[in-house]
Amino acid sequence: MPRTIVITGASDGIGAAAARMLAESGDQVVLVGRSPEKTMAVARELGADYFLADFTDLAQVRTLAVALARKYPRIDVLVNNAGGVMGPREVTVDGHEKTFQVNHLAPFLLTTALIETLVASRATIINTSSAAHRLMAKFDIDDLDAEKRYSASVAYGNAKLANILFTKELQRRYGKQGLNAAAFHPGIVGSNFAAESAGVIKLAYGVFSRRFMISPIQGADTLVWLATSPPVAEWTPGEYYFKRKVTKVTKTAADSTLAVQLWERSAAMIAVFEQADGV
Repeated sequence: MPRTIVITGASDGIGAAAARMLAESGDQVVLVGRSPEKTMAVARELGADYFLADFTDLAQVRTLAVALARKYPRIDVLVNNAGGVMGPREVTVDGHEKTFQVNHLAPFLLTTALIETLVASRATIINTSSAAHRLMAKFDIDDLDAEKRYSASVAYGNAKLANILFTKELQRRYGKQGLNAAAFHPGIVGSNFAAESAGVIKLAYGVFSRRFMISPIQGADTLVWLATSPPVAEWTPGEYYFKRKVTKVTKTAADSTLAVQLWERSAAMIAVFEQADGV
């Protein structure tokens, strides 16, 4: 029986590459993207279902979760891959710093809104993180929206560190109920990933430097491996992977107390959103 695999950020880059690889193996792939044109094109190519959602708007993420739960009573794998590096500081319609919301808060909302379905399905949750958590992060639990200070690279590093903390706390809370979570670093992939960024990051991801980067297919390898290999037997839930191997994270990313705090702060942010939205 084909498994149902939901992939966010599936219209381009490693998300689209993973969708193609997983569809080829016989899985039912469900695409989530922001761009109607790009998402529809990949969906037509694969004969797959698709949904549109802009993660800068939490109302769209909530609508997405409701639609997915309604259409798919079983979700075997959820890949939280949508994300990106941003430019100058922006605040979303929900009042949060854009990098934090797109890379962490929106995936947190999507996952927790689907948690009943995911637990019942004994699902695998895969979160796309980055080595940027080690190189760029200056994580401050009291400044998640970067109101005190902001730089595009630090905001991105902090968000990718949040992905790891989220993965570890997700596993701690729901692992005994059969859910399995993992985070991974895809490598430095030549794609449109940093299209909205500026400065050094945009230069690093520029057209010239792409010849030194890996392809989206190569970047998707660990994602596909996690999605298709049995947890526990082949990989350890709650860990961070690079090139199919457990990779050491920073002391901050491994802080279990901080992981609990981030979960609680994120849940409170979503609760405020839901109250304002009348959900």
